[in-house]
Amino acid sequence: METLVLVGLLGGLVTGISPCILPMLPVIFFAGGVEGARTRAATGDAPANLGEDPARARVDQALFAGAPTAIRVDRVGRVSSGPSRGDRDGTEARHRRRRTPRSWRPYLVIAGLVVSFSLFTLLGSLLLTALGLPQDLLRWLGIALLAAIGAGMIVPRFEEVLERPFRRIAALGSRRSPRPDRGAFLLGLGLGVLYVPCAGPVLAAITVAGATGDVGPGTVALTVSFAVGAAVPLLVFALAGRRVAERVRGFQRHQRGIRTAGGLVMIALAGALALNLPAQLQRALPDYTGTLQQQLDSSETVQDALELGGIVTDANRELSNCTSGDAELAECGTAPPLTGITTWLNTPGGAPVELADLRGQVVLVDFWTYSCINCQRALPHVNAWYDAYRDAGLEVIGVHTPEFAFERETRNVVAGAEDLGVDHPIAQDNAYSTWTGYRNRYWPAEYLIDADGTVRYLKFGEGDYATTEQHIRDLLREADPGVTLPAPTDTEDTTPQADTTPETYLALNKVFNYAGPTDYGSGERRFTAPTEQPEDTFSLDGRWDVDFQGATAVSDDAILRLAYRSTDVYSVLGGEGTVTARVLADDGTLRAEREIDVAGNPTLYDVLRGDGATEGTVELEVPAGVTVYTFTFG
Repeated sequence: METLVLVGLLGGLVTGISPCILPMLPVIFFAGGVEGARTRAATGDAPANLGEDPARARVDQALFAGAPTAIRVDRVGRVSSGPSRGDRDGTEARHRRRRTPRSWRPYLVIAGLVVSFSLFTLLGSLLLTALGLPQDLLRWLGIALLAAIGAGMIVPRFEEVLERPFRRIAALGSRRSPRPDRGAFLLGLGLGVLYVPCAGPVLAAITVAGATGDVGPGTVALTVSFAVGAAVPLLVFALAGRRVAERVRGFQRHQRGIRTAGGLVMIALAGALALNLPAQLQRALPDYTGTLQQQLDSSETVQDALELGGIVTDANRELSNCTSGDAELAECGTAPPLTGITTWLNTPGGAPVELADLRGQVVLVDFWTYSCINCQRALPHVNAWYDAYRDAGLEVIGVHTPEFAFERETRNVVAGAEDLGVDHPIAQDNAYSTWTGYRNRYWPAEYLIDADGTVRYLKFGEGDYATTEQHIRDLLREADPGVTLPAPTDTEDTTPQADTTPETYLALNKVFNYAGPTDYGSGERRFTAPTEQPEDTFSLDGRWDVDFQGATAVSDDAILRLAYRSTDVYSVLGGEGTVTARVLADDGTLRAEREIDVAGNPTLYDVLRGDGATEGTVELEVPAGVTVYTFTFG
């Protein structure tokens, strides 16, 4: 349980600083932060006595707004002559120092978001299905609620009506305040319904569990911890907004205008969400958290905790032979059937497509969902391949497996596909049947099937588009040696790129940047290294035994080569023996050499410690019995 909570928090934190969160920030700033600011007490602006009745204070101020400064109104409304100048100066000084108590508003907004997101992610789809209601009902209720609260910020009496059912919760922590935190928790509930974070394995595990009804204590703990992790950056932003509003006098002098501006921002966001405009903004932004997400996704601890990959059956057992993004085609068993499809789109009369009927053609099965920003960046490549190669024998099937309840609605899928230019056949996999059959774990994910119905390649997540397209071309030629193919497509790759070589795994189920002429498959075999090592890739030479943990040297002439970009290079090594590490410059000259004594449990060893960023090739001479697990860079 503790591991699940930690995984959920880490996954949520990465999501909480990603571009997916940006549409929420203006609302959090105004409604969660600025609205919770502590106001300065000043004559004519707020009641001097924080304990007096706000309504009575407003009446007194209105009645005596134009009275001379020598006239004083006490707390029960009696009029008396003013104090002496010294008393008045002292009173005014104390009056200026007074502040209203700090508001709980930012915390209430975020608490509402966590509760709403957790509840509806796990149970929303099941509840709507049981009641026979549209799956996107909650989303539209959230949009309407966001617009209503925005209107309430402009018209306070309307806000009071909206807040009334939640008055007890909203007033927590502010019972002495003349202005309760009206609508804060309600606002959080609305934002939680609308919150659509970026895809990832943590969210995938939560979504599948909720959609299939497999909800236990572990799933609840994972969901809540994910929501809390994602909400922490939002809370920081809300508190920063409150701090700005308290320190900048312009916010204090123009509170009415600031509230109105915040209300207009919320109404604008509601309209933008209704038109799906934030998704277009997200597609245009670089995913600056891509490297963090990749490291989280590829962690063995995370995968074991989430138990990803679906159920292993005789129909999908050989999919383990494929490695995501492999430069070489593999033999990964007969493609599992497309099962549990509720609706087919972009087919004649909505007719289903059977893989058995597509023998003789090359098939690309693309798992996607229309609101996933990762899918939105990948789809231009999939669309381009379909347009370029369908006349040459390529068929593309988009398996739309929803992350959220509203993505189950066919009309929403149709609109999303139109917006993203998807015109190949779409299979709605609302029950996660095909998803599970393929042991899938990501949005997006591509499975490439040859003309005989065998899975030959798979790719999880974004990137490696040139590799995927080359495999498509190779399989088309394999199916029809006389085929005439157009030039490769030139769609821009917008996959986020790190400044250093990404973390490199040698485990069969995690390797993505192997580049050698020998197939990277399970078991013992002799490898041959290429004459030139492409940047950010590795290869093996000599005899190695590869499994789902790493690569173990079998002969004493085993060599590993890695073309890197970084300042420092580290490697996790296990077994016992002395590894010789050499760093070669681009021209092949020896830049550095050191010996690494490996013993005991697998751990991280220094391979290279540099003074600045460099590029070159790391060559490890690995004795028999030593295992190489991974490389990391800094």
